[in-house]
Amino acid sequence: MMGPRGDASGWRWPLAMPTRPIRRFDPPPQRWLAGHRGVDLPVRPGEKVMAAGPGVVGLAERVAGRGVVTISHSDGLRTTYLPVRALVRPGDVVAAGQVIGIVEEDAVAHCTTVCLHWGLLRGRLYLDPLLLFGRGQVRLLPRWRVSEARRPS
Repeated sequence: MMGPRGDASGWRWPLAMPTRPIRRFDPPPQRWLAGHRGVDLPVRPGEKVMAAGPGVVGLAERVAGRGVVTISHSDGLRTTYLPVRALVRPGDVVAAGQVIGIVEEDAVAHCTTVCLHWGLLRGRLYLDPLLLFGRGQVRLLPRWRVSEARRPS
């Protein structure tokens, strides 16, 4: 994993120290189906969460009982962080590495242990946030079972 300062791209890890995900990105075959649209990082309640890149806060509120922060970046990407008690407001301009919130005390609802769910989107397409550091899952085409693949005539 990359260090908290990130890499030459300017992206930074959203926590003070890099960790291995406890649950990896696992997108559904169709965007309306169930799947895991981000990575879950192990944390402690009250741990600081930082902006992975510079941008503008789009959302900083409770959604479905959990605190959510989203940041829109100039390159068309959007990062999401939950469950986070926001220390920023919609419209705030943030720098990479700036503290945007703290992990909520009751953050176990999503995972079996306390975690930060960190997501990445381009438009409505979910991407693996580890791609920001040259790691992660790239998915260009849907996966088909071998028996479903058509052979050229």
